[in-house]
Amino acid sequence: MATGQIKPMLNIILIRPGSTNFDDEGRITGTLDVPLNQCGEDQVARTSNELADHHIQAIYTSPCQACQETTAALAKQLDVKGKTLPGLKNLDHGLWHGKMIVEVKQKQPKVYRQWQEHPETVCPPEGETLESAQKRSQTVLAKLAKKHKDGVIAVVVPEPFASLVRSQLNDGELGDLWKAECQCGGWEQFEVKPSSVGA
Repeated sequence: MATGQIKPMLNIILIRPGSTNFDDEGRITGTLDVPLNQCGEDQVARTSNELADHHIQAIYTSPCQACQETTAALAKQLDVKGKTLPGLKNLDHGLWHGKMIVEVKQKQPKVYRQWQEHPETVCPPEGETLESAQKRSQTVLAKLAKKHKDGVIAVVVPEPFASLVRSQLNDGELGDLWKAECQCGGWEQFEVKPSSVGA
């Protein structure tokens, strides 16, 4: 019986950096440089162990400090090279940077709810639109898919940018970006469909 030829498939492992004190405090980090705390370092060590047998060929990372530290630890443990891609920087939250999420909820309840339910309609004051960040995500993923036709690569990005990447890779919903904001550590693997990474 004839069998069809199996096409090579690229797998992308989406990794969130370990936690920082800002995450633990419920603060908005955005593009700020905040180092991993002890819990974050432990999360990264656990992720390294879990990914030991996944044959990752390369790790691409956001320029923020938590992602840089996460990538450095993963690259060393997994014996692969890490590369920083400016296009993977987190969503610019403008004047929301450093604020407590609960503070935004209390002082700007309408905007908070709008960001929760229809984030594409909100631009953080002096920040970046979701559309702009999505375009960056699409461009980077398209280039990575063109460079890596198959195998496994990892991408280390913080929330909420990680939610944008995830929604593109699995054609899913963004979900609650406030809830995602302080989620750290952990990883997910996706088989890349050509249609999902077209620039």
